[in-house]
Amino acid sequence: MRNLALAGLARPDEIADGVFRSLGRLIVTFAKFPRMTRDNIHQWIRYEGLDNFTSALARGRGVLIATGHLGNWELSAFAHAWMTAPMHIVVRPLDNPRVDRFVERRRALSGNHIIRKKEAAREILKALGTGEAVGILIDQNVGLSEGVFVDFFGVKACAGTAFVKFAHHSGAAVVPGFALWSEIEKKYVLRFYPEIPMSGDVAVDTQRVHSLLETVIREHPDQWLWIHRRWKTRPAGEPAVY
Repeated sequence: MRNLALAGLARPDEIADGVFRSLGRLIVTFAKFPRMTRDNIHQWIRYEGLDNFTSALARGRGVLIATGHLGNWELSAFAHAWMTAPMHIVVRPLDNPRVDRFVERRRALSGNHIIRKKEAAREILKALGTGEAVGILIDQNVGLSEGVFVDFFGVKACAGTAFVKFAHHSGAAVVPGFALWSEIEKKYVLRFYPEIPMSGDVAVDTQRVHSLLETVIREHPDQWLWIHRRWKTRPAGEPAVY
């Protein structure tokens, strides 16, 4: 509720209820991963804007998929592997080793390659160097040593810079993609947005990516992970918001 107040969104109670419905859908879908195959995956999800991804991939410099904890981030990569081809996904290991092993096995069932965050830089650049796709969650708070401040819902938020640095270093295309729930269709839509051009300026490009993310969240506010303390890191001299 504090996050929703910071963002100044209307109907915060409705959005908050929707957040937990969205998480419930994600958990149920994750439980069904072993049943999903190349033949039946379309029961759960379909594409929109796939050409934004395929045209970028065809250039041969790799694709960085900018995504976040919006909609069903677990299903998006899992389904994409069945519907098109496996990709690389960057994950932070869970604190409980047994749960982490369980989740990682599930994530890899459709053929995706897991890149653990501690060894991410070398593996990401290697994958991009061979023209492959890498999905990275970009929407969580980072410390000052890892990021720059961007405008996010009218409030300064510290955003990681590694994502755009990978793009600058490799020449890979940056394509946003999210699996968003359609209440009308009762299934997810894996939507790829037009490529975000990179200027070479870390601060400018980080803002560009987060401005697009904000736009999509505003269209689907009840599907974002508002329970994360997104604005925890503050500029020098500013009081804590939590």
